[in-house]
Amino acid sequence: MMPSRSFSVSVTTPPPAVTMGIGLAWTTSTIVYVKMVEHYLHEYGGYSPDPLTFLAAVAARTQSIRLMTGGIQASFHHPVQIAAQAAQVDVLSHGRLDVGFARAFLPYEFDTFGVPMEGSRQRYRETVEAVLRLWTEKGVSESSEFFQYSGVNSLPSVVQTPHPPTWVAGLMSPETFSWAGDRGLNLLMASPPRAAELPKARENVELYTSCFQEAARETGGSPRVAMSIPLMIGETDTDAVDRALPRLRAHWQVFGEAAESLLHTHSSDYAKYPQIVKSIKEMTDDDLIETAIVGSPETVTERIVEFRRALSVDTFLWHIDYGGQAFNDMAGNLRRFREQVLPRLPE
Repeated sequence: MMPSRSFSVSVTTPPPAVTMGIGLAWTTSTIVYVKMVEHYLHEYGGYSPDPLTFLAAVAARTQSIRLMTGGIQASFHHPVQIAAQAAQVDVLSHGRLDVGFARAFLPYEFDTFGVPMEGSRQRYRETVEAVLRLWTEKGVSESSEFFQYSGVNSLPSVVQTPHPPTWVAGLMSPETFSWAGDRGLNLLMASPPRAAELPKARENVELYTSCFQEAARETGGSPRVAMSIPLMIGETDTDAVDRALPRLRAHWQVFGEAAESLLHTHSSDYAKYPQIVKSIKEMTDDDLIETAIVGSPETVTERIVEFRRALSVDTFLWHIDYGGQAFNDMAGNLRRFREQVLPRLPE
């Protein structure tokens, strides 16, 4: 399917039948989000350079579904731009926007924008925190290594109070999980852990929850955990695996090609990433299946319950367009989830 055709189908077909980089989310009993990523210059996400523009188009064609950036690569943007542009979509959607942020990790994107990878963690965090202030305060001033302004008022004002729900992507760095909790932000797990990684992932989520609850003594709120994960439901486990494997191979091959240069990148802010890329490129078929929820309706239900119990996941962001699937296949997959899995799930 050509990209232009895919976007056309995406924004003219009512949820849940959508495609082209979108994640659809399930929270307890209903599909509630459309999510869009931000990437550039490569087949890995590069057809979605501006998630807010896409979500504005979705907002114009829907009435109740929530919209999520998953996420804005804050290291590449000025906080005033992010705050104003996101607020505009919040207004246009009548308060349906969730804003997810990600730090970015692909070296060629950093090179293209002239942003050094070293120091990007600090730039990312300062940008996110500046956006939150621009949404909630008047006469905001900032003077940092990365941006300076004085006495500014961001317009338009956001619709939601005090601001749109805000998520930050976390992969494996404990510092990210503790920072998200300390700031009272929602946690977006960028990918599911494989079995060997589950204890560390559980430890990180517990760290996030602990930090959030400590901060909530003053700020209020409850921790939320979302996970972005490929989904494939078949008549049987074997049927689902047969459908999923070639698509997962294609998906992770494209990721590996995009992330190849990380193997030769030396940055203290990304010290663990070369090993992550190496392990992904060496994945077996069994490993690939562990990166997704794959199986019969019964197996898929069990896996969802397991993730909810192990990692306190309350929102599953279904990745449905991986591996170049046909539109009808993706729509069918979501239909099976709605009809054969959703009724089995506990409230």
